[in-house]
Amino acid sequence: MKEQEAEQVSEEATAHPPKTSSKIMGVFKAIAKVVIFLVVAVVAAKTFAILGAIHGKDLPESYFSGGYPTILALLDSEVFMGLIFFITLSVFAYVGYLLWELHEVAVHKAEASSSPQMQLIFALSLCGLFIHKAWWVLAIIIAFTSWEAIGNSISNMIHKGITKEQKDKEKENKAAGENA
Repeated sequence: MKEQEAEQVSEEATAHPPKTSSKIMGVFKAIAKVVIFLVVAVVAAKTFAILGAIHGKDLPESYFSGGYPTILALLDSEVFMGLIFFITLSVFAYVGYLLWELHEVAVHKAEASSSPQMQLIFALSLCGLFIHKAWWVLAIIIAFTSWEAIGNSISNMIHKGITKEQKDKEKENKAAGENA
């Protein structure tokens, strides 16, 4: 009995080997991305350092109450200022990307649900970008509205109204037939 359980456990272990190789590749990819980002940041910092110059490096010590601050050497470095400039540009680019994704949320929702109004939503989204934001809000409303549910609801209201009118007419006809 124990031998059979041991065989089953060994068979399961060989049937589903641990995916350590994919985990290792994932770690290597993450490390590679970090290294590539750091290399790009350093190259951009050096490039921006060449393009710019820091003025005011010759400030007299009397400008400062306790002598030269220790951080002044870092702030006077063109490479550090190039790095700060690169980081600032990166943040602005990322915020711009996020705003664009927010702007396109209606179009993505329409694509995901295969909405028949996809072209209308796209056009309203573009109008919202260039003309007025009210068009973008309208595109959002159209994209996130369940038109089938609204159609069924309106259809049910009309159907109930028609059947109620028919029942009322039948009652009137019965009442008129009984009175005659």
